This record gives sequence, C-alpha cells and structure tokens, in this order.
Amino acid sequence: MSTPANFNGQPPVIDANDAVMLLIDHQSGLFQTVGDMPMPELRQRAAALASIASLAKLPVITTASVPQGPNGPLIPEIHQNAPHAQYVARRGEINAWDNPEFVEAVKATGRKTLIIAGTITSVCMAFPAISAVAAGYKVFVVIDASGTYSKMAQEITLARMVQAGVVPMDTAAVASELQKTWNRDDAQQWAQVYTQIFPAYQLLIESYVKAQEVVTNQEVLDSAR
Repeated sequence: MSTPANFNGQPPVIDANDAVMLLIDHQSGLFQTVGDMPMPELRQRAAALASIASLAKLPVITTASVPQGPNGPLIPEIHQNAPHAQYVARRGEINAWDNPEFVEAVKATGRKTLIIAGTITSVCMAFPAISAVAAGYKVFVVIDASGTYSKMAQEITLARMVQAGVVPMDTAAVASELQKTWNRDDAQQWAQVYTQIFPAYQLLIESYVKAQEVVTNQEVLDSAR
C-alpha cells in the first residue's frame, strides 16, 4: 500500500500551524486559456483561498509568470482578500520553484506544509508542487482553484502529482480542514467564504436567518392567517 510522501506515517491532513498558501499565476491572460471549468468559478475559488488564508492566519506567497506580457496581471482579489500576502517576482522561470527568491520566501516562513493552487494546473501548479515534495515538503494542491486548458490535461496532471506524493483537495475541503469547528467567534466570516466557493450556500444562510427571525419575532405564518 502506497503512502503520501513526507508524511512519515502520519495522517495526510493540513496543520494550520505549519501551513503556507502558495497562489501561483492566477493571471487574467492565463485565465482565458481555461477549459476544464467555468472561468468565473475558478476566479471565485482562487479569491476564496486568499480569504481562507486570512481567516486561518496562514502566510501567503504569490507570484506571476511575466505579468507585463500576454499572461497578464494577477487577479486583484487575491491581494485584496489577503493583504498580508508576499509577492515574489520571477525572472521568467516557468516553474516557480526554480526561482531562488520564491523558494527562500517559502523557507523563511519556517513551515513545511504547502497548500498550492495555480493556473495552469499542469504547469504552473504541478511543477512547483512536485518539486516541493522532492524538497521534503508536505504538499496539498487545490484542484478546483487551479485551471487548465482541458479536462484531459487536468486528469493526466492529477495522476502525475499523486504518483509524486502530492495530495489533491478542493477549496471547500481546505476551508473545512482549516476551520475545524463552527464553535468559533468568526463563524459568520467562514460562512461567507463558503458562499464564494459555492454561491448557492448563500441561499442556505438566507433561509436559516429567516427561520430565526420567524421564531424571534413570533411572526405569524402566512398559512395561519
């Protein structure tokens, strides 16, 4: 039975006290190449990851691939939602892990668990994820906050990363694993994050709030009038 790399027999789960979030190449030009999911959903989830990192107090490191060229700038929501994020400029390296300043920024956090999302999945996210596993890090990749040009490319990349010891997750799972409990003072802020991940969750919130108002205000039901 195979086990994930670098977990030393421990459960492959995220430890918020040891984790760093790496948001790589979520750029307006690259987003136009995405074909494995609707682009607005990808954009919302990438932005949600930044919000999650802020709520969980995780260090965030961002980078972009030639942002002054056709790949375009980073979407602004990432630094808006994670104002503490550190941006590392690259000198053209396709694999962010080939950039010494990027690797040094990761090392400087003192943390060994990486949560990575990037566009495109098969390159900008996969290359540093595989490299980081080889460097001894525990690596989780967020598939639905990373986009590539086809579903086939996504599936091939998933197979490659899992073979290397990378652990795939989705945005909601990352949020839930970091949140841990609803019994916390910032629970409403976490609830709002889920509305970014799947907007229909807002309907649940509205229904719940209305039900509470009915009880609190002793509202007469329409059916009882």
